[in-house]
Amino acid sequence: MAFELDNVLPWGRSFDEYVAMFGLSRQELQRRILGCGDGPSSFNSVLTKRGGRVISLDPLYRLSAEEIRSRIHETYDRIIEQTRLNQSEFVWHQIASVEELGRVRMQAMEEFLSDYEAGRREGRYVEGGLPRLPFKDTEFDIALCSHFLFLYSEQLSGAFHIQSIKELCRVAAEARIFPLLELGSRKSRHVENMTRRLVEDGFSIRIEKVSYEFQKGGNEVMMVTAP
Repeated sequence: MAFELDNVLPWGRSFDEYVAMFGLSRQELQRRILGCGDGPSSFNSVLTKRGGRVISLDPLYRLSAEEIRSRIHETYDRIIEQTRLNQSEFVWHQIASVEELGRVRMQAMEEFLSDYEAGRREGRYVEGGLPRLPFKDTEFDIALCSHFLFLYSEQLSGAFHIQSIKELCRVAAEARIFPLLELGSRKSRHVENMTRRLVEDGFSIRIEKVSYEFQKGGNEVMMVTAP
């Protein structure tokens, strides 16, 4: 089944966080990039201003900027409160406090909102979601999936994960998924079985440490290439 829009809380991460989470080099940032499940992150806006080529895809993009802004304000306090109640699950180094987290996230989401309507007209923000993508084969060099696959392992089946990763590898030469944890900062229940199944089907998978860690233990990115 597809993940419904109402199940997802809008929570945008910054361009710098994307670069660190996915281990993106300066050269890779100049390649054709798909951000799958980007939500209200600032990655597309900032990279576009720096001359990059990126398309973001999310069910959220069926809404207008004002509708997204309203949804952010409706859910912001709930997310912050849940983070405050579960502070022990996070590493407070790069971001020092719950208050700073709120400022960083709101800054990223405001950057997104300032770019969203223009980007939607330009085709940089596309409505859609896994496990079916509205793109041609190998349309991108790198597909990024942040805080969706694996994170919602309880809600999304192993079969959904396998189908989604194969689809990411259909439209891009390489797929990168971060983090490998599910909610509660536990290793996703799907990682091992999914890895075995994909390898059996000829996919190449490697897991690399990255410099970013906010969820405890969430400092690994999975990189997948098709046969």
